[in-house]
Amino acid sequence: MSARVEFFKHNIGPDEIASVTAVLESLFLSTGAVVRDFEDQFAAYLGAPHVVGLTSCTAALHLALLAHDIGPGDEVITTPMTFVATANAILHTGARPVFVDVEPETGNLDAARVEAAITPRTRAILPVHLYGQMCDMRALRDIADRRGLVVVEDAAHALEAERDGVRPGQLAEAACFSFYATKSITSGEGGAVSTASATVAEQIRKLRLHGMDLSAGDRYTKRFQHWDLEYCGWKYNMDNIQAALLIPQIGRIEERWQRREAISRRYEAAFSNVPGLAFPKVVTGSKSARHLFTIWVTPERRDDILWALQDKHIGVAVNYRAIHLLRYYRATFGAREGAFPIAEAIGQRTISLPLYSMLTDAEVEQVIRAVTTVAR
Repeated sequence: MSARVEFFKHNIGPDEIASVTAVLESLFLSTGAVVRDFEDQFAAYLGAPHVVGLTSCTAALHLALLAHDIGPGDEVITTPMTFVATANAILHTGARPVFVDVEPETGNLDAARVEAAITPRTRAILPVHLYGQMCDMRALRDIADRRGLVVVEDAAHALEAERDGVRPGQLAEAACFSFYATKSITSGEGGAVSTASATVAEQIRKLRLHGMDLSAGDRYTKRFQHWDLEYCGWKYNMDNIQAALLIPQIGRIEERWQRREAISRRYEAAFSNVPGLAFPKVVTGSKSARHLFTIWVTPERRDDILWALQDKHIGVAVNYRAIHLLRYYRATFGAREGAFPIAEAIGQRTISLPLYSMLTDAEVEQVIRAVTTVAR
């Protein structure tokens, strides 16, 4: 019997363990100097003026929208082909998500369809860089500028990505990142927002900690200062333990991306001529972050293929079913099948395969054999 190829394995090693141990043996565990160090190093990697560490990408999306005054009565254009956190974050502000269908070859928000969805209530566009491939940010920025809209990117899949000479956050008011267990760098749970605005960054720093104008680190690591409450905020602050886990990984981001790129190219070569099997395309000249490798099969066979791969000891997932058809969104917004047919078709066809830097060549070949055998 062949060994199981897990859907994902983290890459936490001695450096990360030592970094966390140093924090655990120190005085201060909550948001403090180590978080600031992470924010500075991550900003340098992104080429971003400001980064704020948070507890999740969901928190980042929520606060980035709030910091741009998105709230009740507003509409935010986004994609139905994403994780539920994207649309839920819009709902957390009191605004309404307005879905737009996706590109058939990438699964990304179709910029050509966005303008038709704009109404007098539209305040923002929230593109999602699905699987690691960036959306057409130049087109979306042009629409936003002409129509007076804010752009907040969901870059949870796209840490390393680039398209048309643009990286996440460079053409948006804010970009949001995830450090969930399966991401390029991970703290188990965690997130961050990048922005060019010092004012927005400072507001998010306050919103992440109840709305207080001073953190515990500010109050207790120097001469005591009294704090005040500027906003009714949330408890979304990254702590020093999470930051310590992340810092050593920043220097290995590109090395680990190169391994995922090599695995992805091997998958693409192996699956290119398998009948009934396709996969999302990487836009020519762009750099995909290669966060997920997803195959698209016939809807009638998707679940059978999914289960057959599991029987062959291959870890798999579904990223994603079109979220407008999930129970809550159906009940709340009356969404029906056929509203966004491209996203729905992708959601019915998709299977995500193992893709992470610790995959061995033998495991990659095991995945390829299992997929080609089952698909045929």
